[in-house]
Amino acid sequence: ATLIVIVLSIMTAMGLFGWLGWTLTPPAASAPTIIMTMAVADCVHLLVSFLQNMRAGQTKHQAMKESLRINLQPIFVTSLTTVLGFLSMNFSEVPPFRDLGNTVAMGITAAFLLSVFFLPALMAVLPIRVKVQENHESKAMTALADFVIKYRKILLWSTVVLTVGLMAAATKNEINDEFIKYFSTNTEFRQDTDYLQDNMTGIYTLEYSLNSGEENGISRPDFLADVDKLSKWLRTKDQVEHVFTISDVFKRLNKNMHADDDSYYKLPGSRELSAQYLLLYEMSLPYGLDLNNQINTRKDSTRLVITIKNLNSQQSIALEKEVNQWIDNNTAIADHYVASTNLMFSHIGARNVKTMVGGTMLALFLISLVLIIALRSLKLGLISLAPNLIPACMAFGFWGLFNGNLSIALATAVGMTLGIVVDDTVHFLSKYQRARRENNKSPEEAVRYAFSSVGVALWVTTLVLVAGFMVLASSDFGMNSTMGFFTALTIAIALIVDFLFLPALLMKAEGVKDA
Repeated sequence: ATLIVIVLSIMTAMGLFGWLGWTLTPPAASAPTIIMTMAVADCVHLLVSFLQNMRAGQTKHQAMKESLRINLQPIFVTSLTTVLGFLSMNFSEVPPFRDLGNTVAMGITAAFLLSVFFLPALMAVLPIRVKVQENHESKAMTALADFVIKYRKILLWSTVVLTVGLMAAATKNEINDEFIKYFSTNTEFRQDTDYLQDNMTGIYTLEYSLNSGEENGISRPDFLADVDKLSKWLRTKDQVEHVFTISDVFKRLNKNMHADDDSYYKLPGSRELSAQYLLLYEMSLPYGLDLNNQINTRKDSTRLVITIKNLNSQQSIALEKEVNQWIDNNTAIADHYVASTNLMFSHIGARNVKTMVGGTMLALFLISLVLIIALRSLKLGLISLAPNLIPACMAFGFWGLFNGNLSIALATAVGMTLGIVVDDTVHFLSKYQRARRENNKSPEEAVRYAFSSVGVALWVTTLVLVAGFMVLASSDFGMNSTMGFFTALTIAIALIVDFLFLPALLMKAEGVKDA
């Protein structure tokens, strides 16, 4: 039954993806895996409660009716918050991540509808046999609840201290991307580029368009002198492997026109001579070729290509700023522009982080608002902020300790994980609140009830989610693997926080006296 829900959810999302005319990219290709894991989560909560009720002696229809009664609201809320989390990816500067977020949001919506309407109907017609027996899983969860209640003070403050420490470690993270390192060393492309870098030259370039300010101005001696001065300065930089510039062509032509005399390896002395050399050079090219790869048709701008080593995004941006500043301070070049693939990724990474911060904050506000309305309690809504934010803070802390590079994928994954980790919190709080309001239980008894009724489901869904995202972590494409591993880490931490920290926080907020 769960498999059918998964398949139909994926088919719905990918069908809509095709109808909307979107292009399948490596990030968007991970959508089916994410939808699969999220669809399982909805089914698990319904089926675990359903089977627990049948083991308690209820009929199949009674068990499913009770399962829907206690799980419909939390499943709706978790689906809504997860959709909000994935929709926050629309703030990303990278279009494929927007497509991923929208596709998964459609898949989660389909999974919710199928879980609530199709799954119960399917279970009603399928033959199911469950023996009436004592719930051993509930015993294990009750034992865990007793442990948390007994040591709640230690668990509460140790989590706070650990979170603060890891938040300090999170400051070690830097916005950093290396295009080549998106690809695993197992891929042929990565192996070839590494060999090229180690044995020949780099594949990263900075391409400058240098404008003289007037038509045919590239023949001016002062402009050529500035270009030559710039190229000489660039060759002194450790990050630079090679510089290709039109000024070197003029110097070679001048030398060739003087019987290859080395003393004439210098720029022509007049504008007219430079123009004649340029015309000669153009006329000597093979049929069909021109100089448009070096100069434009108006001959007022020239192209300067800087081949650089494999630099990360911070180093690339720093080099760009240094070159721009040097040109402004040491030459009379009228205008200059720079472009390159690695520089584009470097700037997109920085802009992506800034925009995703806004998107994540909006998602956090909307998710908190949804929780306050759904739980009908401002206090519980505010309490839920802690277990929802702590997992991401801890994950960033661990990332800062063991990696430290904030990539485009990682910045985009934050809003996504926020929507996912809310699920555990919502299910735990809804069961806790039900015990307090409907059964008039004490805070300690309500915690035990929450553990016994939803603990197994939370454990199973977390295991499924972590396994699903670890599949992404095994990808040879860095964007997918980074996003998968970080999300799996965050979800695993979220379960620990919801099991150990959230109950202690609830009892603290309820004013339960320490034993």
